[in-house]
Amino acid sequence: FASSKDSGNAQSQDGGSSRVTCPSVGNKVTVVLGAQWGDEGKGKVVDLLAQDADMVCRCQGGNNAGHTVVVDSVEYDFHLLPSGIINPMVTAFIGNGVVIHLPGLFEEAEKNVRKGKGLEGWQNRLIISDRAHIVFDFHQAVDGVQEQERQQQAGKNLGTTKKGIGPVYSAKAARSGLRICDLLADFQEFSERFKHLASQYKSMYPSLEIDVDGELEKLKTYVDRIKPMVRDGVFFMYEALHGPSKKILVEGANAALLDIDFGTYPFVTSSNCTVGGVCTGLGMPPQNVGEVYGVVKAYTTRVGIGAFPTEQNNVSSCLTSSFVFTLGVFMSLEYWLLLFGGKLVEFVFVCGA
Repeated sequence: FASSKDSGNAQSQDGGSSRVTCPSVGNKVTVVLGAQWGDEGKGKVVDLLAQDADMVCRCQGGNNAGHTVVVDSVEYDFHLLPSGIINPMVTAFIGNGVVIHLPGLFEEAEKNVRKGKGLEGWQNRLIISDRAHIVFDFHQAVDGVQEQERQQQAGKNLGTTKKGIGPVYSAKAARSGLRICDLLADFQEFSERFKHLASQYKSMYPSLEIDVDGELEKLKTYVDRIKPMVRDGVFFMYEALHGPSKKILVEGANAALLDIDFGTYPFVTSSNCTVGGVCTGLGMPPQNVGEVYGVVKAYTTRVGIGAFPTEQNNVSSCLTSSFVFTLGVFMSLEYWLLLFGGKLVEFVFVCGA
């Protein structure tokens, strides 16, 4: 976490030697990522590391993630909020790479506030990047329609959470999405763009029902509530990295084998869950990435539908004569999966479950 400086020699124009000092790298961030298909116990590891952290960040995904933390026998559930926010001394940051369903964000916070004292004053220690994209209710409806169509056309869906994550990342890539900064700027312009986006989805999915005016009215109520939390994410992160010494923790969502580029495509999520997503999702350079912890569990499960190479359905695996062989195959597959994840990111492996 300590700042570091490097310097080197360079030749001056007159042939002499002049000392060139490189800028300080600044604070390093510690990253916690899933190394399998999710549900490895990342929340436990983050909770442990967040006890002496100054900042905990989310860099990708949306409320399709789920981390559970138990404090003083109270179980808190987090989907959008960084779970490190449970520490009253921590500043929680939701980066530009995260997609935010505003009703879900406030519902999650209010639900956890009712459970115990862990989230008292949460709104005073949460910072949201102005560049984060917004998940609308119709994104979630589109997600459900797309899953239904996949089932009808191909006989198999992707097993999404139907939280609208895929559609909103698609809109982001198509440059038709709307961000937090758009909501807080000119609401009239925001409304026009919202209506245009809703119209696009209606033309693609005629059965889709969208209450445009109702959703806009609801979104307007969040403007004043969210405004105090919103910052220029790039400037905020730069200040955190290059200001006073800080312990900064990044809480990854989903896992390496659900990564949009490196996972078991197409049965993956819609964002980069490996270390590259940390840099793009927070607006920070790679030299500020410090330790990267890959969380694994002793037995493998996967979230959703799709390839699961440790699964063996044939009856012969139950026979005693083939038990040792089958166990060996299972172990080698588990080992291969961890090697694959380790090639994507030089993990320090931690057993979370």
